[in-house]
Amino acid sequence: METAAALNESGAAAPGLTAGGGSGNTSLELSSRPPAPAALNPWDVMLCVSGTAIACENALVVAIICYSPTLRSPMFVLVGSLATADLLAGLGLILNFVFQYVIHSETVSLLTVGFLVASFTASVSSLLAITVDRYLSLYNALTYYSERTVLCIHTMLAGAWGVSLCLGLLPVLGWNCLHDHAACSVVRPLTKSNVTLLSTSFFLIFLIMLHLYIEICKIVCRHAHQIALQQHFLTASHYVATKKGVSTLAIILGTFGASWLPFAIYCVVGDPDYPSVYTYATLLPATYNSMINPIIYAYRNHEIQRSMWVLFCGCFQAKVSFRSRSPSDV
Repeated sequence: METAAALNESGAAAPGLTAGGGSGNTSLELSSRPPAPAALNPWDVMLCVSGTAIACENALVVAIICYSPTLRSPMFVLVGSLATADLLAGLGLILNFVFQYVIHSETVSLLTVGFLVASFTASVSSLLAITVDRYLSLYNALTYYSERTVLCIHTMLAGAWGVSLCLGLLPVLGWNCLHDHAACSVVRPLTKSNVTLLSTSFFLIFLIMLHLYIEICKIVCRHAHQIALQQHFLTASHYVATKKGVSTLAIILGTFGASWLPFAIYCVVGDPDYPSVYTYATLLPATYNSMINPIIYAYRNHEIQRSMWVLFCGCFQAKVSFRSRSPSDV
């Protein structure tokens, strides 16, 4: 789910208080009380490490796309948007760790929560935009490279980032439970209604992506069948290529669903009195999606691989063969 936590255990936040009598029934919480020395939470450390890896991976993708003037097609604009969102999400996880254990400020913590919500929302929205782009590149193959497509892509991205920014501002502008603990969700200081909205938005995006990938699979299989009819038989290579394409799409969607669905579902059905380990255990895999995204959408692309050669080697070695890929390549 798009949300991320202001990750601070309530029991350690207030001097002289224990968390649920040692039962572990604490939810992730933003501290608004005077700070007290607290033991380092291993879950927070893992989230910070995850954020560091996410930031490094995606910073490289952003640098490659900005450095290479040839990577300006709509496909790479979308990949750049995804990498930027994931880069910001990784930085947000790092900042959240720093502000939680070093700088204790209610205002700064709320800003961090809003920053994380906006970043992860932009990441999921960029994935949806990439899926739409892949579908259009197959469904409207003849007109895909027109100015209309470029305008459509930029409009989608502008809308995605605009909505993400608005959702990120909601906790900062007052939609939080700092002064109404009964309204808190499993991810404090976000309210139950806030995480329900975010989770519902994720479920809708996931269903749209599932529908589009099913349509893409149909188009891929239909193209393979048409080629077979033109050549009067279905060769083994056509079957292997079709199977590989469908398998890749299944892996892409499966990875996305496996990363975010547990957290999104738990945000809806979970109770703030449940042990915080449940929230951590579902949130951490969700952050891994931003770690996997550059591998799926960037580093597998031959144009980006070629740009990496240029960036790190200073020159392109002609003996290394790269094949140009279209957005519909899966």
